[in-house]
Amino acid sequence: MPETTHTPQRPAAEPQLRQATLPGLLARAVVAVSHHSLAVVGLAIAAALILGWSQPAFRTVIEAHTLGWLQERQDARAEPRPAVAPGETLEALARATATEPSSLTGEQAAVAEWLAKRYRIALEPVSRLVLEAWSIGPRAGLEPTLILAVAAVESAFNPFAQGSGGAKGLMQVVAHAHLEKFEPLGGLRAAFDPVSNLRVGALVLKESIAEAGSVEGGLLAYMGAYSTSQQTSYPQRVLGEQSQLQQAAQKAQKGPGQAEAGKPQTLAQASKGAPIH
Repeated sequence: MPETTHTPQRPAAEPQLRQATLPGLLARAVVAVSHHSLAVVGLAIAAALILGWSQPAFRTVIEAHTLGWLQERQDARAEPRPAVAPGETLEALARATATEPSSLTGEQAAVAEWLAKRYRIALEPVSRLVLEAWSIGPRAGLEPTLILAVAAVESAFNPFAQGSGGAKGLMQVVAHAHLEKFEPLGGLRAAFDPVSNLRVGALVLKESIAEAGSVEGGLLAYMGAYSTSQQTSYPQRVLGEQSQLQQAAQKAQKGPGQAEAGKPQTLAQASKGAPIH
């Protein structure tokens, strides 16, 4: 048998393999060093936090910053807060000239409804004025319907009305001529507050009737007019308005079935006011 010789084969790819793995080895070394460096840094930070947390002052600062950040996040997610604080809301409600009609008596509610329909105003504000008229009327010795009738003729229940000669508000009171009456209520600006104007107007009307000796004369003195045309028109307008208000109140007192039995008050009867005390 011929002798077979085996020639050992040299790995041809060995140098290339070494050349290819050298960058990889370097990369692995860098990654390993980085990992070890990050681990050292992490350990250092952890040690610092543990050491700092053991100090009460450091712990207080960290807690305050953390709570502040959490509060800011919560506020950012919360609903927008109203522009008016609760206290201001209550103050606004206290200033509002309005009353629920359900708080009125039957005749008061009937008068309020009649005025609201006639002058096209909201029922709640006029209910407040009706309630005020029923409150100050007996104290001033005036019929509440007369006070409301003057307000109706003077301003048609416009609390911001401005007349000639400085007359202002619901009852068209000349504010600068009755400053002493407005002072306890807040000064001249109170003339544009409906309730304050109604109160001062009732006092002026009471004084005018007392000086004139009659309702008709007092109405003329109230409006400051003494000409013949005004003498026949203004009192008739006010007393005619009062008569309609009285009819509305009487219907509520008697009920629907008895409304026709009540006769409306004549102009002469309406002009006979109650004595001023």
